[in-house]
Amino acid sequence: MKAVGYTKPQAISQTDSLIDITQPDPVATGRDLLVAVKAVSVNPVDTKVRTSSAPAEGHTHKVLGWDASGIVMAVGPDVTLFKPGDRVWYAGSIARPGTNSELHVVDERIVGHAPASLDFAQAAALPLTAITAWEMLFDRLGLMPGKQPSHKTLLIIGASGGVGSIMTQLASRLTSVTVIGTASRPETQEWVKGFGAHHVIDHSKSIAAELKRIGFATVDYIVSLTHTDAHIAEILEAIAPQGKFGLIDDPAVLDALPFKRKAVSIHWELMFTRSLFGTDDMIGQHRLLNEVSALVDAGLIRTTLAEHLGTINAANLKKAHALIESGKARGKVVLEGWG
Repeated sequence: MKAVGYTKPQAISQTDSLIDITQPDPVATGRDLLVAVKAVSVNPVDTKVRTSSAPAEGHTHKVLGWDASGIVMAVGPDVTLFKPGDRVWYAGSIARPGTNSELHVVDERIVGHAPASLDFAQAAALPLTAITAWEMLFDRLGLMPGKQPSHKTLLIIGASGGVGSIMTQLASRLTSVTVIGTASRPETQEWVKGFGAHHVIDHSKSIAAELKRIGFATVDYIVSLTHTDAHIAEILEAIAPQGKFGLIDDPAVLDALPFKRKAVSIHWELMFTRSLFGTDDMIGQHRLLNEVSALVDAGLIRTTLAEHLGTINAANLKKAHALIESGKARGKVVLEGWG
């Protein structure tokens, strides 16, 4: 099968940072599905792993990719949730080979039925970010779906990115919180408004001052999706007493002590945790992906696809990695088909 991988971690500007390769076809065993990958999207985790992680011992190449949509070709003997021919979407496991390959094996418990209303490219944009956003909002921060009257407020720092684009939709469509997104450019601010944010502020300015400008002294929930190091002082000022703070990025240092005065709880989200540790609630990702699929088909949630960079090959994946690393991407970057 065709695949895209690398032999050693290095900068995307290097000629062989990603290369086209051929690998043996994988086989579905246990609860695995064998999926014919039709489209993939690229996430910040792809670029972080590419620059830091070598191929596993005994392997000459490492294959990246954690978002995919495709068709089930075969199933392992213990599979109960899917059958060959099913259209699926998923974000895979960071402990296994990635989705930048024509064929891919994945545990059925972290796979959902793809939305009927989306094509493969549109569907591939959503799984990893939808899982991350859903788990942060409902599992970590404890928000409750429903439209009962509420005075609660949610600030999403970096709302125009992949996770922010779907989190804005989930929070504004499914809960009664007032959603405030941040974006620093006119085009990204319009992007965030289009996904349902009630207010959009500029995180290149003082976040606390921007909140006061729109009438909020503090907010109850803050989720930082990017550059948490740069915003931590503003987050401390802006969060309400007894508020909840969530983050997904990797600040070099996170000092929790200053949050004590306000009795603020801190919540990490990593959507790979369930599959990495084989938790007993791992099937929750199957269920939430099916739930998001239903929301998409009902017209409540839209794909966050922003850039389609062509077929899945090393040259186009290098363009996608470079765009992600530039910090200027909005929504999701997708590649489709194998040429």
